[in-house]
Amino acid sequence: MNNILIIYCHPYQKSLNHAVLESIEHNLMQKKIPYKIIDLYQDNFQPFYDLEELRLFHTGGTHDPLVAQYLELLKNAQGIIFVTPIWWNSIPGMLKGFIDKVMKEGEGLSHTVSKYGIHGCLTNLSHAYVLTTSTSPTFYFRLFMGNGIKKIFISKTLKQLGIKRGTWINFGNVTNSTYNKREEYLKRIKNYPFQF
Repeated sequence: MNNILIIYCHPYQKSLNHAVLESIEHNLMQKKIPYKIIDLYQDNFQPFYDLEELRLFHTGGTHDPLVAQYLELLKNAQGIIFVTPIWWNSIPGMLKGFIDKVMKEGEGLSHTVSKYGIHGCLTNLSHAYVLTTSTSPTFYFRLFMGNGIKKIFISKTLKQLGIKRGTWINFGNVTNSTYNKREEYLKRIKNYPFQF
């Protein structure tokens, strides 16, 4: 159980997000760290409940083979890296649907629920890195738009699932960024000291 799981959430292969994904792969390969990628768009993941999936929710069951496959990968990874844009101050619907649909309640699944709240079972994931891109500058997102990635996604949602440590890295102001700035950022990611 020493591999890293990358959750990639962007539909366009020529996006900056895809270049970030490639930079992470380069980083992990250079360090000989095994990894697996979940590419939500390429997998054609359906990020919503149908009636049958909802009926199975409280049993921890699923009729979507991707959900079972993803959950198994989550339970057998040491760390996790999310690569996603920020859309409307939060994670995209596709990634939110991944959390909604894949995180199953039950012993040996992602979490259990008691009268005292949610107990996360994904404690095998020692660290979550959330690499994002945003139209807004990072300082604006942090100070004026609620800092939702850090305060909600990392510090609440991922923590509830049992992931105690989380790091957010954002490339802000994408629309007005220069080629050189993007290349500098990708070089930083290629050499980033990920710790799991």
